[in-house]
Amino acid sequence: MPAPTLFAPLARRGLTLPNRIVMAPMTRSRAAQPGNIPTALMAEYYAQRASAGLIISEATQISPQGQGYSHTPGIHSAAQIDGWRRVTEAVHAAGGRMVLQLWHVGRMSHPVFHDGGLPVAPSALNPDAQVWVMGADGVGRMLDCPTPRALDTAEIGDIVEDYRRAAANAMAAGFDGVEIHGANGYLIDQFLRTTSNHRSDAYGGSPDKRLRFLDEVAHAVIAEAGATRTGVRLAPFITARGMACPEIIDTILAAATRLDALGVGYLHLSEADWDDAPQIPDDFRHALRARFDGTLIVAGGYDAERAQAIVQTGLADAVAFGRPFIANPDLPARLAHGDPLADFNPATLFGGDAHGYSDYPRRPASQRSPADAGA
Repeated sequence: MPAPTLFAPLARRGLTLPNRIVMAPMTRSRAAQPGNIPTALMAEYYAQRASAGLIISEATQISPQGQGYSHTPGIHSAAQIDGWRRVTEAVHAAGGRMVLQLWHVGRMSHPVFHDGGLPVAPSALNPDAQVWVMGADGVGRMLDCPTPRALDTAEIGDIVEDYRRAAANAMAAGFDGVEIHGANGYLIDQFLRTTSNHRSDAYGGSPDKRLRFLDEVAHAVIAEAGATRTGVRLAPFITARGMACPEIIDTILAAATRLDALGVGYLHLSEADWDDAPQIPDDFRHALRARFDGTLIVAGGYDAERAQAIVQTGLADAVAFGRPFIANPDLPARLAHGDPLADFNPATLFGGDAHGYSDYPRRPASQRSPADAGA
């Protein structure tokens, strides 16, 4: 059979998509205050991008403790569930599919979100990182993360329960599934790595113990959403935020084996996307494919050519695009027609209103065809 293209349908382990162009999760910080509630504007924004094969929502905190950036939405209150239901209804009405990314930032936070208390983490180790905080003057600023407080063993079970409850809430809000955010230096990733996890209890030390938190979260989420409606995002080659762990590749491959045994629908690899970032070696990609039989999604600075190439090799089934979706709401159609892509306004990435958010134009009506809706 011919190799698939970006525009070919995908059906693998319960995931059925009309094309292989995924909208990556992107923090835009436009949830209503107080309460971090999804808005009608957010519903409009996501519905505009419903021609993606799959939309992965912006990272969404599972609890107040899980927040690390201003104006990010949650999935732990009734008002948040209602707000997200408005989003999913708009996306479905436009013919799209959408999953909610479940997020706990761990040490990537600031006391302003915790009534002056410290963020929590596997160990009291500073991430040497910053988070975006909206000041009382209405101006957003990057602030240094403090050294976090190490979680007591008993507290970890409470967070697992927060993940379970968040997954149930996401399904009640009408999402087609959920994605567990286990990447980019956030809480689950902090447990996986020797550089951020110095624990000596059941959650630290050996690879098996460092994997225990992810195992427990995955079981809890699957119990609510179902295995094939659950995805997991991982970041094997990202080293920022104190994540340069010498054991992480073997740990990620072990995680993939366990998640495959659970029947998880997809893995989503967050690849480093800065100019001099390390390239992911093919031997890792082959090893991952050998261990995980579900859908593999990759993300990280892909253009149409690179995306097409990796799908044709079979080392990925779909490619997630982040920034290109910001200024190109009908990105699949633009890629299908070879249109030049519009540039986004970096000043409007975080916070604000419709400007630089939902006001980017689609292709001119004269250039559209009926096929564009599913391109």
